[in-house]
Amino acid sequence: MKFLCDVHISFKLVNAIKNLGFDCIHVNSILDKWFSKDSEITKFADENDYIMITKDADFRDSFFIKQSPKKTNKS
Repeated sequence: MKFLCDVHISFKLVNAIKNLGFDCIHVNSILDKWFSKDSEITKFADENDYIMITKDADFRDSFFIKQSPKKTNKS
């Protein structure tokens, strides 16, 4: 599994997930860092098969309305 942590998620969590053997990156490591728009982050997550970890309700709403970021069924 691959995880993408949104801007309000701690780098401690990113590192903990990495230590468990998963691929995990923080939004501040990609695109325009904390200046990235939600739509750009969503597109990046979808195109690269990342599971979003976020506290942002906008992503939840986007999923329910647009089905993006897409739901993954990988195990």
